[in-house]
Amino acid sequence: MIHNLKTTGFLNVLLLMSTLFVSHVTFAQSTQILRGRVTDGVSNSALIGVTVRMPLDSITLMGSITDENGDFKIEQVPLGRHTLIISYIGYETQTLPNIIVTAGKEVVLNIALQESISELSEITITADAHDDKTATNNDLAMVSARSFNTDDTRRYAGSIGDPARMAANFAGVVGGNDARNDIVVRGNSPTGMLWQLEGLNIPNPNHFGTLVSTGGPVSMLNNNTIDKSDFMTSAFPAQYGNATAGVFDIKLRQGNNEKTELMAQAGFNGFELGAEGPFTKNSKGSYLVNYRYSTLGVFNALGIEFGTGTSVPLYQDLNFKIALPAGEKGKLSFFGMGGSSAIDLLGSEAKLDDANQLYGSENVDSYPRYKTGVAGVAYERTLTNKTFIRLVTGVSYTDEQLKNDSLVRNDQQEVINKYLWNEASFQTTKYAANLLTRTKFNRRNSLTSGVTIDMMDVDLYQRDVFANVSSDTVRLNVQDKTVLYQFHTTWKHRFNEHWSWQNGIHAQYYSLNNEWAIEPRMGLQFIPGQGNQVFSLGYGIYNQAQNITTSYAQTRQGDESILTNKDLGFTTSNHFVFTYDWNISEKLRLKAEAYYQSLKNVPVEQNASSFSALNTGISFGPSNQDSLVNKGVGTNYGIELTLERFFNDGYYYLLTTSLFNSRYEGSDGIARNTAYNTKFVLNVLAGKEWALNGGKFFSLNLKATTIGGPYLTPLNYELSQARGRAVYEESKAFSVKQDPYFRVDLRLSFRQEFKRSTLEASLDLQNLTNHKNIFSQSYNPRTNSVMTLYQQPFFPVPYVRFTF
Repeated sequence: MIHNLKTTGFLNVLLLMSTLFVSHVTFAQSTQILRGRVTDGVSNSALIGVTVRMPLDSITLMGSITDENGDFKIEQVPLGRHTLIISYIGYETQTLPNIIVTAGKEVVLNIALQESISELSEITITADAHDDKTATNNDLAMVSARSFNTDDTRRYAGSIGDPARMAANFAGVVGGNDARNDIVVRGNSPTGMLWQLEGLNIPNPNHFGTLVSTGGPVSMLNNNTIDKSDFMTSAFPAQYGNATAGVFDIKLRQGNNEKTELMAQAGFNGFELGAEGPFTKNSKGSYLVNYRYSTLGVFNALGIEFGTGTSVPLYQDLNFKIALPAGEKGKLSFFGMGGSSAIDLLGSEAKLDDANQLYGSENVDSYPRYKTGVAGVAYERTLTNKTFIRLVTGVSYTDEQLKNDSLVRNDQQEVINKYLWNEASFQTTKYAANLLTRTKFNRRNSLTSGVTIDMMDVDLYQRDVFANVSSDTVRLNVQDKTVLYQFHTTWKHRFNEHWSWQNGIHAQYYSLNNEWAIEPRMGLQFIPGQGNQVFSLGYGIYNQAQNITTSYAQTRQGDESILTNKDLGFTTSNHFVFTYDWNISEKLRLKAEAYYQSLKNVPVEQNASSFSALNTGISFGPSNQDSLVNKGVGTNYGIELTLERFFNDGYYYLLTTSLFNSRYEGSDGIARNTAYNTKFVLNVLAGKEWALNGGKFFSLNLKATTIGGPYLTPLNYELSQARGRAVYEESKAFSVKQDPYFRVDLRLSFRQEFKRSTLEASLDLQNLTNHKNIFSQSYNPRTNSVMTLYQQPFFPVPYVRFTF
């Protein structure tokens, strides 16, 4: 994250853009079209004759009936927020509240209904568990899961349109790093996260990302292209594997197949252009594309200075999806995401008397570069009214380059020379396929099964250079291929309207170490009485292969380099979860969860030490630990509470809190705190929207977060002074607790509806109280002292979006 930026010029630019937009539109009250498709939740078959109702008030009612394709359309819908009620004989009625209808964009919905146990009539249950506003796309996710959509990423203060930062508002997720969006779930390393895009397992989807992490400063996933997606934090279903912490299952929405729509957006994260629409007037297919280029990169090219010197983050990304009909019951989709990022972090130009002006180390010139891309094709078809099949194939690519130059200074602290200190080149190419089938045998029983294959080519090189002795140490140097095979099947049985049970199994085989893992997954759910409460139990075993840089880390034995980590097995985690979910009313929900996770087979050093792979995942480089063995253990346990008042009557609030403990043992057998054991998290969010005259809306959104301070390893000051570099007391690893993190964000938003367009503008006031949160503490050999870097100070983030 870049600190102390001069934003006055940026605000003026956005104001000018808003004025230009407004000058080309007509001020008039308008209506919009709301349409969509209704399908069976298991077989994906179209449901004909479904009633779709939209009550505007206690008297006025709009609505539609689905046709032979399951499609419906409601025209001349007033602008604002509305509720849809979808009902069908033999199916459970579903309510979709808080649908935002704007002038600049049609509303297109895909709705899946669940068949009821009763065969006699339509089942209507008000304010029940089936009407959960956070219900996931995946109906097998019984515990520790919720959905989100693009409105959530825009609404919550501090999220700045980033799905990962938005997820930090959910119970069980720890943020606390203003510079990165790493997802720390229930005390686990962020490397335990699985990212999926349209069913493909994908690499780190963030700018300035690395092969050894799952986060970064800016997400490449654009919230303008994301559809309703799932986020899971524990005991996830059998179709997800090779992960021990959580799952982000991202879906891209389809473009409008009846009308061309355009979007222009500008904010701190970049200038964006988007387009969607049909290929021809009578085409059933559609396209969706969105491109973004970094804001500071644009201004730098124009010669506008924002206080970052040469440390200007340059990045760009592209998201797209093409959807085409394939027969009466089939669909073919092409999708992709890609981006590149680069920055020069020059310690040679640092202001040595101002630590918070540093964007790296004052002793190093660093040149990180990162590229990644994902492209895939998906074919799905409803074979019968009972069976659905989907096949996805694709390729993903990462290219990470890094060069660090060590600086030599004279007595006046002027740089007089520099030499290569280390360099790295990590390239991976993965070819993937995912086959998923769902079969509904009857109202009570369904089976979900599938196969996933990930074939990866790797080309890894890293070395440290010791110029003073004219030698180097090669840490990684390999070109190889690996294959990960995954198989899963889950049977779901609904005993009656109150009890349901599922039993699944996931298996995976890794060619690198020739290891198999068999993982049972189970879930039990009870919905008593009138259906407004849910009790759920979840259990599963989860295995994850080691990061590829760990497996190929090399060490020298005489004149030979050997791979001591290549045969490392999977890290294994057992998940136990109990959930209580109470829909107090249609507007208010209370959810409590208790969990316990037991980890084993964690890589630790052969000799007694405090090192554990559980503490890796938030640095930009590999740990380079060799000679590791699968003998480490760890535990995570805690309780979580969510109180959520869904947006209604112009306001909402969300309170999430987590109390947890995360511990591990290295090869020395001593129980310690993990690097992610902050003990507690509390998020309080609230928002209010006012409807003004003339199609204008104004809203305030507030977020307050406090997080327990992490545990750090103390410096050994005497040895650090003697050696001129940081030396830590490893025997006291993660024993010194930092101060708690605290931050308040305020988001002011304005929306203007015109006849055929919508203008949105907002200002995120981040760290409103300018609270000093510690970012890092390290030893500075120049000053012979501990240097403390602080996280982002008060920082305004403007944003403008225009859809037409």
